[in-house]
Amino acid sequence: MRIAVLGAGAIGVTTAHCLAADGHEVVIVDRRERAAMETSFGNAGLISPSDAYAWASPDALKMAVKSLYRSDLGIRYKLRLDPALWLWSLKFLTQCTHAAAHRNTLKKLALLTYSKERVNAIAEETGIAYDGRKAGILYCFRSAEGLAAAGRHMSILSDNGIRLEIVDRDRLAEIEPVLAGRNDFAGGIYSPDCQTGDGHLFCNRLAAWNAEHRGVELRYGTKVERLTVESGRIAAALTDRGPITADAFVLALGAESVFLARKVGLRLPIYPVKGFSITAPFRDPGRGLRMGLVDEDRLVAMSRFGDRLRAASSAVFDGYGTTHRTEDFRTILETVRSLFGDAVDYDAAIYWAGLRPMTPASVPIIGESAVPNLYLNVGHGHVGWSMCAGSAQLLADIVGGRTPEIPAEPYRAT
Repeated sequence: MRIAVLGAGAIGVTTAHCLAADGHEVVIVDRRERAAMETSFGNAGLISPSDAYAWASPDALKMAVKSLYRSDLGIRYKLRLDPALWLWSLKFLTQCTHAAAHRNTLKKLALLTYSKERVNAIAEETGIAYDGRKAGILYCFRSAEGLAAAGRHMSILSDNGIRLEIVDRDRLAEIEPVLAGRNDFAGGIYSPDCQTGDGHLFCNRLAAWNAEHRGVELRYGTKVERLTVESGRIAAALTDRGPITADAFVLALGAESVFLARKVGLRLPIYPVKGFSITAPFRDPGRGLRMGLVDEDRLVAMSRFGDRLRAASSAVFDGYGTTHRTEDFRTILETVRSLFGDAVDYDAAIYWAGLRPMTPASVPIIGESAVPNLYLNVGHGHVGWSMCAGSAQLLADIVGGRTPEIPAEPYRAT
């Protein structure tokens, strides 16, 4: 079967890989000049089942109210005359109970755990390198109270197979030498089985591998403008470079998926959440990170890609724009400077802003849509890189009529 995958981010490229592995004729379509140039370009680089907590929770309500009058928070909710934001927010509120947060966290956890296994399997199968590190992730807390609260909260993960270790200041320095001799943090939570890697590099090398070894067609620089429907099915994707026909289509355009879906009568409960990151080379690689690191108080996440540092932060509900100001990177830069000083070349930093496609429940939508030959792989929020390989295999199993290795029902469109 010929399948057109619309979107060449982490979700789209891994989906194309899994579909091509099943023998399908696959074409990837994306408006950018290469893979992973939007949401997947500047993420924190974490591949982390330990980030399974659903955003919607009773605590999220308090954070949203605070963000209306404080600009220094990592999560900021800006009031806008935007009906889509208000509708999304109402749905988000329905998920802010303890029961819903628990249920949604378990859904995320299952997919994140499976996806980590799958991304490693893909890397082993193809031999592609992506500056990956399997040293774990360290979640650091600046106060003993914050660490104690996080420790009480972590049972949902540890009870479901995630290895976590609560560590004091001395153990922090032992695990991550960058923290030796520092008093910034009271302690942390160490997740030894998590890992990091450059998703942008992974996607481009995986796309190229599939083009060479499996004949996947790469239609970069091609914008999908709408889908044509004939006899209740998608007949073609109309692009600025002409129509693309296929037997089936996969929608994997991140936050932009909403607009294309709407044109064929589908309403996706997705709203963009803007995030920011910097990527900068180390002047002194010997003073760089050994593993993934998250400053939980400032909500800044960091990874090391070879001799480069990636630091990301913020979640801003502010529409579809990706513009950014110097002020947007203040917390990131302050945190990086406090940890690395002059070991980082700030003058060579790349500044980025991108849109995370969030659902109210923090759970992605994967599987069939109401249009028979249109499949969905959307709504992965801030963990698209962490979830991509598992989501791709899950969708390929659905397309192929197989029973997936993890239940598909929790991710189906409702």
